[in-house]
Amino acid sequence: MSFEMIKIDQVDRVAIVTLNRPEVLNALSLQLVRELDEFVTEAEEDDGIGVIVLTGAGDRAFSAGADIHENRENSEEQRAAGAAARTEYTWHMAVSSKPVIGAINGLCYGGGTVMATSLDFLMGSEKSSFRFLAVNYGQLNATWSLPTMVGWPKAKELLYSGREVFADEAYHIGLLNHLVPSGELIDRTVEVAAGIAKNRAEGVANIKSLLIEHTGEALETQFQTEIEGRKGRFKGLSVEDGFKDFLDRKGRKPRVS
Repeated sequence: MSFEMIKIDQVDRVAIVTLNRPEVLNALSLQLVRELDEFVTEAEEDDGIGVIVLTGAGDRAFSAGADIHENRENSEEQRAAGAAARTEYTWHMAVSSKPVIGAINGLCYGGGTVMATSLDFLMGSEKSSFRFLAVNYGQLNATWSLPTMVGWPKAKELLYSGREVFADEAYHIGLLNHLVPSGELIDRTVEVAAGIAKNRAEGVANIKSLLIEHTGEALETQFQTEIEGRKGRFKGLSVEDGFKDFLDRKGRKPRVS
C-alpha cells in the first residue's frame, strides 16, 4: 500500500517509518494516524520485518501533537470519529506484536508524547524535548503510559505541570533509553533495533505480551505467570532447536593439527 503522510524505508529486518509532515512539525492529522495504523498492521504480518523504528521528518520535530487546525475545522461528528481512530491507533502501537522504537529527533509535544510513550522505548539526541500539554487545556493523557517509563512521582510532576523536559533530563529519568548525537540518531536506533530483530520474532512478541498483560500485578503473580507461560502459551523452542548451531559445533570432531 502507498502512503502520503508517512514514508517507509527498510534496512534488513528493520522498518523505518517517518512521519512526513515537516511543514507542520509532523502534526498528527487523522490521515497520518490511520496510515500509521495500517502500516503497523501490515508489518505484523510481514516476516521480513522484525522491528519498527518511528521518527519524524525534518530536524525540528518528532511531532508537535494533534493537528489543531484540522480539529478546529472538523464537525463534531468528524472530531468524534477522529478521537476514536486516535484511541485505536495508540493502543495498537502499544500492543503491536512487532516492537516499535521511537527515534525522537526533535520536539515531542502533546499528542506526540502520547504516541511516544505508547512505544516500546525511545532514543533521542540533544534536540529531543517533551511536553505533556494536556493539563494546559484542561484535558489528560499519558496517565497509563508515562508512569511505566519514569515512575509515579516523576510522571505526576510532568503531567501536572506540562513543563518542557529537555534531552538530558529525559535520559536521566528513563524517558529516553539512549542519548546520542543528532547526526547518529537514526543509525544508532537502527543498530539497536537490528539487535532485537535478529532474535526469534515469536520470542520477542511473547516477552512483550507478558510484560504488558501483567504490569502492576504482585511480583509473585508475575513470577508464577512466567513459569506457567514457559510451559504452555509462551512455550519456546526445544534445547535442540534453540541451540542448534552451538550443539552442531560441539558435536564436530576436533581438528587434528
